Amino acid sequence: MAVCDFDMRFTYVLAGWEGSANDSRILKECIENEAMNFPAPPAGKYYLVDSGYANKPGYLAPFRGHTYHFQEYRRTRQPRGREEVFNHRHSSLRNIIERCFGLLKMRFAILRAMPPYKFSTQVLIVMACCTLHNFIRNQHQPDDLFDSNDPPQSDGEDDEIVEHVPSAQLREMDQLRNTIADRIWNSL
Repeated sequence: MAVCDFDMRFTYVLAGWEGSANDSRILKECIENEAMNFPAPPAGKYYLVDSGYANKPGYLAPFRGHTYHFQEYRRTRQPRGREEVFNHRHSSLRNIIERCFGLLKMRFAILRAMPPYKFSTQVLIVMACCTLHNFIRNQHQPDDLFDSNDPPQSDGEDDEIVEHVPSAQLREMDQLRNTIADRIWNSL
């Protein structure tokens, strides 16, 4: 699991969970387990998350049941309606993490086909590649990979698990999402 900023730098990376682990389960563990040092968003701020996650304080998810993935809009049509316009903008911003992962794999071929090293070594390789990615990004030098306008394609899969979040918290984030959607829609 990883978090990145809008400058395409990884701000948090957790490597070492088995590949079949559910994304929501990993995030839940990061949030609840202080030993993982997960940087919770400050009050009034939030991470953009995909539809596999709950729309709860600190984690802004798209509207479910509406077109979401950025490439779906490129292939077919422009977004229609308030929720699709919001989802389009959300997907456009969230696509930065997909692009970070794509750049990471393009730059470090070892991540595309990890040799059969012991698991702990594989985890260290992932962390080293993310660290080098950030170092390169921080140098502000021309870089063909970072400057490319062709973001890597997402597989479009969103895992979902049921998470028990107090209804008041869910309403709070739903209201925030609706307010943002209204502002975007009214600015068109």
